[in-house]
Parts: sequence; structure tokens; C-alpha cells
Amino acid sequence: MRKSRETGTTSVRYNDEGLAGLHDRPKGHPKPRLTEGELATLSNVIFRGPDLEKDAISTWTLPELCRWIEAHFAKSLHPASLSRILRQNGFLRQKTRPSHPAKDPKAQQRFQKKGFARP
Repeated sequence: MRKSRETGTTSVRYNDEGLAGLHDRPKGHPKPRLTEGELATLSNVIFRGPDLEKDAISTWTLPELCRWIEAHFAKSLHPASLSRILRQNGFLRQKTRPSHPAKDPKAQQRFQKKGFARP
């Protein structure tokens, strides 16, 4: 058998190793940035929501979560990376629908029952 070459083309591997050289070789995968325990803690924090007094924010955003992770786990993540991690773990980006501060629930109920009142 010939001496193995450094190139990884299939024809060279076939010539060197025969049919076994055509099989895919294991590829290296980067280890996850957050451990399972850290993901569980992060999930609890997200579900619980931010504490306005302690966290000084009203809603979690990706940059705010990145700052929280850096403060608690000493790991630096880019918001796009965190978005991918959260989507892989079943989280979706959802925001509550805005509501006008002067809305009138009684007027809404009247409209639903009778429609628009004409003068």
C-alpha cells in the first residue's frame, strides 16, 4: 500500500485505502457555548422575566440577555449566536401586542355586541 498523502480528495483516499477510504470521516463539531445547566438557568430567567428593580430593564432583549450571561456565567456571546442557541432550544421571538393607554374596555364590549354607534 502506498504512503498516505495529506490531501483528502476521494480519489486519493480510494487509491490509498480502497473502499474504506470513500466513507465519510467524522467531522469536528464545536462544543456548545452554554452547558445544559446554564441553559436551564437561562430558561428560568427568561420565563420569569426581568426584575425592573434588580435588572433595570422591562423586557429581555438579546443584547440584555448577552450582558446577563456575561455577568452570571462569565461567557461572552454575540446576540446573533444567542438567538441561534435560543431557537435551537425552542424559544421564539415574541412581543406582546401594543395597546393604547387610553383604551376603554367598556366601549370595546359595546362595539362587539352592537357595532359602531352612529350619532
